[in-house]
Amino acid sequence: MSAIEELIGEFAKLPGIGRKTATRLTYFLLKQPGDAARRLADAVHGIADRVRPCSVCGNLGEVDPCAICADPRRDTSVICVVEEASDIGAIERTGEYRGLYHVLGGHLSPLDGVGPDDLRIEGLRVRLENGTTIREIIVATNPSMEGEVTATYVRGVVERPGVRVTRIALGLPVGGDLEYADSVTIARALAARREMAT
Repeated sequence: MSAIEELIGEFAKLPGIGRKTATRLTYFLLKQPGDAARRLADAVHGIADRVRPCSVCGNLGEVDPCAICADPRRDTSVICVVEEASDIGAIERTGEYRGLYHVLGGHLSPLDGVGPDDLRIEGLRVRLENGTTIREIIVATNPSMEGEVTATYVRGVVERPGVRVTRIALGLPVGGDLEYADSVTIARALAARREMAT
């Protein structure tokens, strides 16, 4: 196999990258000065060597515990449970959440052979029982069938007296038209409705 075909094959393994895009990326790199390809290779190599999951929450970073777990300004009584470390960035960009996180590392999917033991659910249970006062667990799994199953399972694991278990509201996006929304989204938006401020 040629070096070009090998690189196309590696790019094509990435999510969202098909063979056509992989070919385009490969030939783009070939047109760049030699140091551009070396910088990309160094960055990929560096991420594999330096980035590790946080031993507390599972977030990815270069220090352990991660910057969020180590931040004394965070509210340690609230934990937001997400499927993947990449979900943390989406929540952090809102600037609205100041609690901690727990990354499951995926979602339950019996058809794919992913059960509770394959996720970081036991780590969440340990965090709840380690003596730290937790008053709320926010379940922020994706609004897919697997995400809903995972949310229900997590709720069963973390339910205990004095701990509120909440689910992020799911509904219509800002700027979306009601007529184009599917019935499940509309039903969830109705279920998550709240009082209007006067």
